[in-house]
Amino acid sequence: MKVAIVHDFLLKLGGAERVVKTFADMYPQAPIYTLLYDEEKVGKVFPKERIKTSFLQDYPNFIRKRYRYLMPRMPKAMEELNFEGFDLVISSNTAFSHGLITPLNTKHVCYCHSPMRYAWDWTNEYREENNIKGFRKFLYTPILKKLREWDQVAADRPDLYIANSENVQKRIKKYYKKTSVVVYPPVETEKFSAGKDHAGYFLIVSTLTPYKKIDLAVQLFNKIGRKLVIIGDGSHREYLQNIAAENIEFLGFKDDQTVVEYMKNCRALIFPGEEDFGITPVEAMACGKPVLAYAKGGCLETIIEGKTGEFFYAPTVESMEDGLARLMYNEKFYKPRSIRMHSQEFSREIFEKNFKQALKLC
Repeated sequence: MKVAIVHDFLLKLGGAERVVKTFADMYPQAPIYTLLYDEEKVGKVFPKERIKTSFLQDYPNFIRKRYRYLMPRMPKAMEELNFEGFDLVISSNTAFSHGLITPLNTKHVCYCHSPMRYAWDWTNEYREENNIKGFRKFLYTPILKKLREWDQVAADRPDLYIANSENVQKRIKKYYKKTSVVVYPPVETEKFSAGKDHAGYFLIVSTLTPYKKIDLAVQLFNKIGRKLVIIGDGSHREYLQNIAAENIEFLGFKDDQTVVEYMKNCRALIFPGEEDFGITPVEAMACGKPVLAYAKGGCLETIIEGKTGEFFYAPTVESMEDGLARLMYNEKFYKPRSIRMHSQEFSREIFEKNFKQALKLC
């Protein structure tokens, strides 16, 4: 069987790209198609010899680095990718790859991380985060309308949707009117081990952008004075550092091995934002650590309240403080081995088994 793998962009190494890496390992002969590719940032994981790009890759570098301005061209770029001769195309979709066009006898399975968030339920947040106001908003509004229209048409193209969570499954049903099966993303739980001890600090591992809501955690830890370590970088970092007290330490980007060590030695992971699934909380649980998370999105499917962590129920400092108080009170009841055992329900081995089982539906 000849297989092709497709992902919207290969410009960074995040949670969705980890899924693509798993597909690449499952199908080692499959080429990987993408709209845009950054060898410097992802080449060690996705070598250029295996990559096939769209015509957008031929644009000058200064334009590719501002790839959001290429948004109106992305549907056409995805549609022009050629999948002649393939038996199966697996798309890893966050925005555009579900809209690829396959020959009649080629099956298209879409592993959907989410329907296009900024075209549907995240429109206002996207405008705010990217400071789309005034004349830029005037230009953006008709572009967004056309993207929605294309997205509705493109939604009919996959032969099978696989959602990365029940949360995303509901979104596929609402916006695409399509049924799907759920296969949770692979987490490399074997890289982690559970320990009973901790070094007293709380931990955040995240990109530092506004929608991650790291500012809530900063405000809380400013108030309570406990040590918080933040690993990650992003557009919001300078702002967060400016409002943070001395008990909050920013480490910037760290490699996977360093992140593992910090997770193994933290008191608990703090996860303030809403994610479609959320791999980082599962990684922390693989270290036997409890998680404090916002009670929305994929975390509701991975965290067991009172056993592997706690929730806070409103995006406020007061609600987060209440959740942290419950987590600290319940610390004596958490069992690191049990927390780790729960995390293994989301292992790579189980992902591969469930994904191959889902393929039989196509």
